[in-house]
Amino acid sequence: MKVYGNPSSFNNEGRKASKELSKARLKVARFLGAHPEEIIFTGSSSEANNMAILGVASFGSKNKNEIVTTPIEHPSTLEPIRDLSSKGFKVIFAKVDRYGFVDIMDISSKINNKTLLVSVMYANNEIGTIEPIIKIGKIIRAFRKKGTGFPLFHVDASQAAGYLNMNANNLQVDLLTFNGSKIGGPRGIGVLYLKKETGLTPLILGGGQEGGLRAGTENLPAIMGMAKAVELVNRKESVKLTKLRDYFFDKLMVILPEIKINGPVFAKASAGKPVIYNRLPNNINISIPGLDSEKILLELGKYGIHAASGSACTSRFVEPSHVLKAIGVEKKYLSGVLRFSLGRQTTKKDIIYVLKVLPKIIRDLRKRYRK
Repeated sequence: MKVYGNPSSFNNEGRKASKELSKARLKVARFLGAHPEEIIFTGSSSEANNMAILGVASFGSKNKNEIVTTPIEHPSTLEPIRDLSSKGFKVIFAKVDRYGFVDIMDISSKINNKTLLVSVMYANNEIGTIEPIIKIGKIIRAFRKKGTGFPLFHVDASQAAGYLNMNANNLQVDLLTFNGSKIGGPRGIGVLYLKKETGLTPLILGGGQEGGLRAGTENLPAIMGMAKAVELVNRKESVKLTKLRDYFFDKLMVILPEIKINGPVFAKASAGKPVIYNRLPNNINISIPGLDSEKILLELGKYGIHAASGSACTSRFVEPSHVLKAIGVEKKYLSGVLRFSLGRQTTKKDIIYVLKVLPKIIRDLRKRYRK
């Protein structure tokens, strides 16, 4: 906060700010295995997603007007794509299964000489499904060997940043986005990784900042906070959170067997426990039949338990999740959806507390509001 100069100003304070900005950009670049000049700072991952999709479409390429995506993307991906569909682009949705995994063969069959962009999120924000990004990247690269240089590959990695491999070269992506708040950093800061020589038209004009791709004085405190958060990412946390997540699921299915787990959970093992893999370690998403999410959330709040109804970004508007509908969840499970997000501070004591309180709340609410 004390480095108050404008990084674009040619004075002592400006040079000091510019130096800090360059250091932060280098830290983020190393986190992604990228070059500093491939890092663009934005106001959020929502802005970064819009910038990636609309910027690529505006820059364009002759005779390429098709975009391939999935029906379970974040709204900040789906909405700009829908906007493009009203402007002559053809949007093609790849199939996803009941766990939220994209069908690799289907996405491969939908790529052709008219495909400009493929956009698939790394891990789903609602149900925690980890998509086979590397396999999709290989399919796209193989197609590009035909000589067209397209399609480009965009990945929203906002949910994955603290837990999964984020090396852009390994993932074989052209554009990748994430933000600060999902990794314990500041809100109001996002990143767009833009691979060298990838064409992009800026959305915000009026200045030469961020390589001429995003006008406006950089939010240096937030950028420096993002860089610090990146330094503090510890993937060993994934092991701890996976154990807590699975403990929650195992106990809950015994206490409340009528509850449905949404997202990756497979046939039960011999010990009677559900087998879970390719799911974010911090993600718990369940459906409680016969109740509404908002009533449960209000009661949980009285006990100091903070949860969400599906997507945290849209949870103030309690309506059926487009993700759950897309993966074919039955209607009776669409209204009582709860999402718990685990984090660095979460302990087993916290999980035990929720397991004690939640069944009581459900019993009390069913007496009053049973549908």
